[in-house]
Amino acid sequence: MMSTDWRSVARIIDHTNLRAEATPDQIARLCDEAKELGLGAVMVNACHVALCHSRLQGSGVKVGAVVGFPLGATLTSVKLFETAECLKLGAQEIDMVLNIGALKAGDREFVKSEIRALADAAHIRGALLKVILETFLLTADEKVAACEVSEQAGADFVKTSTGFLGGVATVEDVALMRRTVKIGVKASGGIRSASDALAMIEAGANRLGTSAGVNIIRELREKK
Repeated sequence: MMSTDWRSVARIIDHTNLRAEATPDQIARLCDEAKELGLGAVMVNACHVALCHSRLQGSGVKVGAVVGFPLGATLTSVKLFETAECLKLGAQEIDMVLNIGALKAGDREFVKSEIRALADAAHIRGALLKVILETFLLTADEKVAACEVSEQAGADFVKTSTGFLGGVATVEDVALMRRTVKIGVKASGGIRSASDALAMIEAGANRLGTSAGVNIIRELREKK
């Protein structure tokens, strides 16, 4: 089990602002907060990647971008184009939404081939790929299938939720994902407090996606 010292927790937080109304000034502040607190990464929409890359150079904070967000229902070719453009602009991590409908239809080969294509595109540039499952839309068997397919396809992490369609990370889902894969598990969606964060870590998450990173680290510091 990883340390729950506030610095250790900070290093696994993806400091997130994916709101449609996010302004460049708000994204710049996101970057500055990540640098100040030693957070692991920022996670933004593609249009903000270049700004984050410029502002975070040399800081050790990684730049992450979402692809196929939030529905996962775009063409594989579109997801690949998004991935390539984000990597060119300086993204070091890609969080893709899998094709949920294809998974629920049992088309594991399609889902696997799409993930593999994006994983290859990311890895050739030294980047990581995380696969968003949108767990609240899946049965337990489908969650296991999504995890297995993602790992087989070369993904670096499986991730619970976009946080945009009503679902949130749960301890039960994180524990199930951790039991199913040897790759990373990212809990995302509804993580608002230090107790939320620690519960996800206890369940097996080794990455947290949240827009409340500042508050979480402040709480952990005060408790210490």
